[in-house]
Amino acid sequence: MEETIRISGKDLGAIALADFCPRCFWVKLHSKGQLPYQIFPGIFSSIDAYTKRVIHAWFDEFHTPPPWLKGLNDVIGYKEPPTYHKFNTINDEFGINLTGSPDGVFVRSDGSHMIIDYKTAKFTGNQDNLHPMYEGQLNAYAYIGERTGLSPITGLALIYMEPVTDDKTAGHAQNRRPDGFAMPFAANVLPVTLDPTILHPLFKITRETWELSSPPPQLSSCKNCKKLNDLIERMS
Repeated sequence: MEETIRISGKDLGAIALADFCPRCFWVKLHSKGQLPYQIFPGIFSSIDAYTKRVIHAWFDEFHTPPPWLKGLNDVIGYKEPPTYHKFNTINDEFGINLTGSPDGVFVRSDGSHMIIDYKTAKFTGNQDNLHPMYEGQLNAYAYIGERTGLSPITGLALIYMEPVTDDKTAGHAQNRRPDGFAMPFAANVLPVTLDPTILHPLFKITRETWELSSPPPQLSSCKNCKKLNDLIERMS
C-alpha cells in the first residue's frame, strides 16, 4: 500500500448516499477535504455544543437522561467525547486513517457505550435522504471507538433537535427576553443500526477512487459537476 488516506467518518459515510458522485469524491480526497468556496455556518456547531452541555448538566444533577430523550432509559451517564486528535484508527487492509469526533458518548447500565450524533434539523425519521450517510458516520465512530478505548459499543443514535418556530410559540411571553428571544427545541431520538460490516465496501471504494490518476465519470445528475462543466465550457 502506498500513501495512507486520511478520511473522516462523515466523508466515508457519504459514499452510501443515493446521489454519491465519484468525481466529486475523487476531487475531495485529493484536496484533503479542503474544497474551495465551502462554508459551513458555525451556528449549527454552536447549537450542537450547547445541546451537549445541557444534556451533560442534566446528568450531573439528576444522574439520569433528560425525560425528553425517550428511548434512552438504560443510559446512566456520559463520557466527554474524544476529539479527532485521539479518535482515529488505521484500517490496515486499505491503508486508511479513519478519523472523527463524536458529539456524545453515553454510558449504559451494563457498562457499554452508546455513540450519539446531534442534528439541528427537522425530524423526518428513516425517510431522511441523508440517513445512509449518518448510518455510515456513526458506524465509523463505533469502528474507531472499539479500537481506541470505548469498547464495548452496543448502540448508536441520532438526536434531532428540531427548532419549534410556529406562530403560537413565537408569541409566548416566556420566549421574549430583554436581550433578545428564546427559541425552544423539540428532541427526537432515532436509533441507528450498529453494523460494522457496512464499512468494508466504503473503505474499498475510498482506496480504489484514490488510486485513480484522473477523476472518474461524474454522476449524471450531480449538480456540482454540472456547474463546474458549465463554467469550463464558458471559459473555453
